Amino acid sequence: MRIAIVNDLPTVVEAMRRVVLSTGEHGVAWVAADGGAAVELCARERPDLILMDLTMPRMGGVEAIRRIMDRSPCPIVVVTAEGKQDHARIFEAMGAGALDVLHLPGLVSSVTAETADKLLAKIDTIRRLTGIRTRSLSAKPARDLTPGSLASRSHPASATSGLNAASPAPLVAIGASAGGPAALARILGCWPADFPAAVVIVQHVDTQFAPGLVRWLSSQTPLPVRLIQSGDRPQAGLVLVANGEDHLVFDKAQRLVYSPNPTGAALRPSVDLFFQSIVKYWPGDVIGVVLTGMGRDGARGLKMLREAGQITVAQDQATSTVYGMPKAAAELRAAREILPLENIGPRLAMLVQTRRRRPRPTPPTSARVGATGLTRKNPQFHN
Repeated sequence: MRIAIVNDLPTVVEAMRRVVLSTGEHGVAWVAADGGAAVELCARERPDLILMDLTMPRMGGVEAIRRIMDRSPCPIVVVTAEGKQDHARIFEAMGAGALDVLHLPGLVSSVTAETADKLLAKIDTIRRLTGIRTRSLSAKPARDLTPGSLASRSHPASATSGLNAASPAPLVAIGASAGGPAALARILGCWPADFPAAVVIVQHVDTQFAPGLVRWLSSQTPLPVRLIQSGDRPQAGLVLVANGEDHLVFDKAQRLVYSPNPTGAALRPSVDLFFQSIVKYWPGDVIGVVLTGMGRDGARGLKMLREAGQITVAQDQATSTVYGMPKAAAELRAAREILPLENIGPRLAMLVQTRRRRPRPTPPTSARVGATGLTRKNPQFHN
């Protein structure tokens, strides 16, 4: 991959450059010391991936991401040493179009093997997601270095039990990736504190930033928002958010549990796996939603939900930060409704009320499968 580095600290730039070049599979496309220079360089020479800092002179990372995604869209990962101290800007960056955020405090002082492995693993995840080939890739499956790939987490069972399995509240299941935090805030912000549906969100985010995402979303909505622990059950009026470490699925008892399998999945947690488990185990009505994001995750699962007679919604192209996941859903005809972001929240509220009053509709016939690309509104990511 041709990787660009945007950071104003020469020591950090040099550290990242050494890590990028260490495998022989990647090269450095260019280096920029501030966001404004990155916008200009990206317009002239679009890389396969940008590693972007947030705090820089002249123009910071958030504004640079916003302008790049508008003019010369390409995959961007925020690499920061600030971590928990700057959650607001981190999720603003993801709302602007960053695919992910990587917290690497070790880059400031010295590069350890662990720091290098984390950066290379993230680069490899983006490579698999975008389908970009490198000149010396092995035929073996890519290494899965996420902590949850080694073993299942053992959380104590939650005491949450406000759900009658025979007659559960309607479930709103949402999948999102790049641009998701801002989209989620817009949707959750228009719902009242007594919203009559259970809400479960699978947002692609590094596990160390998941608690910050919950805190940030809590500040955007009157609804309670919290991270899911294994054994939780959805309940009306509560927003549950998946941790970023393992896949989230329902079990036979309609409990939310984490699983490390499949270990080879490029994105964790997988929206597709979550939606598929809903079809298999959730006994009540569901509204499935796919929001902005890169790749195809969620499209097949959304199609399964629609074929099971559930209501399915995808964000439209014009309001998607990255039109990948919802585009795949649209081309699979997995979405019954394709809506602009500003209409999704009110529409879901209306559908929840309607869904509570009428029986589940007859499943439609299977739709033809189509291909998909990755776009930011009209432009595409060029590999």
